[in-house]
Amino acid sequence: MPDIIQLLPDSVANQIAAGEVVQRPASAVKELIENSIDAGADKIQLIVKDAGKSLIQVIDNGAGMSVTDARMCFERHATSKIRKAEDLFAIRTMGFRGEAMASIAAIAQVELKTRRHEDELGTCITIEGSEVLSQEACSANTGTSISIKNLFYNTPARRNFLKSNSVEMRYIIDELQRVALAHPEIFFTLHHNGQEVYHLPGTTLKQRIIHLFGNNYNERLVPVEEDTNVINLRGFVGKPEYAKRTRGEQFFFVNNRFIKDAYLNHAVLMAFKELLPEDTFPLYVLFIDIDPSKIDINVHPTKTEIKYQDEQTIYAIIRSAVKRSLGRYNITPSLDFDQENSIEHLVTPIPIEEIVPPTISFNPNYNPFNNDRQVEQDAPVYRSSSDYRSSPIPSNWDTLYEITKKDVNIQQQVYEEKSIAVDEQELNKPSERQLFQLQNRFILSQIKSGFMLINQQAAHERILYERFLQQLQNHSGVSQQSLFPESVTLNSSDFELLKELLPGYSCTGL
Repeated sequence: MPDIIQLLPDSVANQIAAGEVVQRPASAVKELIENSIDAGADKIQLIVKDAGKSLIQVIDNGAGMSVTDARMCFERHATSKIRKAEDLFAIRTMGFRGEAMASIAAIAQVELKTRRHEDELGTCITIEGSEVLSQEACSANTGTSISIKNLFYNTPARRNFLKSNSVEMRYIIDELQRVALAHPEIFFTLHHNGQEVYHLPGTTLKQRIIHLFGNNYNERLVPVEEDTNVINLRGFVGKPEYAKRTRGEQFFFVNNRFIKDAYLNHAVLMAFKELLPEDTFPLYVLFIDIDPSKIDINVHPTKTEIKYQDEQTIYAIIRSAVKRSLGRYNITPSLDFDQENSIEHLVTPIPIEEIVPPTISFNPNYNPFNNDRQVEQDAPVYRSSSDYRSSPIPSNWDTLYEITKKDVNIQQQVYEEKSIAVDEQELNKPSERQLFQLQNRFILSQIKSGFMLINQQAAHERILYERFLQQLQNHSGVSQQSLFPESVTLNSSDFELLKELLPGYSCTGL
């Protein structure tokens, strides 16, 4: 029986590896941009067509490559980042596996142009399906320009699993956002089908967040900064009132590498405990700087998962740092008992002047009922209560009380007669049920078993809801279009989602 185990050809092995490294066009974008960052570029251009299915081109002004390096970068496990096994625990670069370029070249048509600063001519290499078609000297700008055409052209089954252009473009935008946030000092541009999507000049982290997500994020950010002997934490969190019902704007970076960690995400949510409504999630962009020897980043092909030596300590530091930042900027309510016990220090003491009561002058001999009217012209009209003259008592004063008492008895008798004349059966009629209004908010209605309290606003909303629901069912509702169109500003990711939801409408980019 012949032997059945044999080595796979490099082209087949690269295609298998591409299934882990390059899952969609966004994966290739991530690998290429990270290589440009490791090359020391401060300006990176990303050009895509058909959401990366037809073309992905990355142009940078980095260090470039020599003729030999340009050829070696497409070999499997060829890397400039590590030399021995110990280097895996001291990695601060973005890429290190040496599989990305080989995997991409196995499933696409690749053209590479690169030139170093000290070289006069550059190198141009064309590869198709792991096969080098040409390598020659060419005129090129300093840095590297790599074009990936017809991704998954030789693996049609994998290409069929790709989503629509809008969905794939959203993945590309997400990858660019993560890299742009991790490196705000680098200038990024993104063009899709000839249209500029992003123009991000080098700036600070806060300005980069505003450029990516909108100008209204300027008032939503709360800075976080904490330095310990375990980690150094910095970044921003969003104010609780701006929390959303989706997890989209949540970013964790460890040594400037984007990661996904549910455990650390829970630490941030615990810091927002009792500040957020249910089913809402805050914005945060947090950077963790940690010793590379205390983490292991070689646990996932896409390098988005990391293991820590002491993750419980990191959890506690993140939770306390975020919570303290929220309290420092008066986001969380707090009680200062020391301040309450010394209220007298809050008010500036003001010297109190002596209060002098006002004085009046009056003529004690003035009598308005005096007939002789011989009073001085300049005498005031005030007098004391002890000088009032008693007036004569009327002769029939005792009959006044009898008249008042008789009127009250008559009114009471009429009221009792009216109460007795009411028919009890008429009160039970629903048509004559009496309604009362309380505080202009509630309606009190009488029923057989007691009374019913109705909220006016809730009842009105329910009546309108049932009316509109009936109109929708009967197709009898009418609507009026706006006289003038309204402009809605969206970020690039939401704009791609809108185009997916409204394919029949005309949309223009930002």
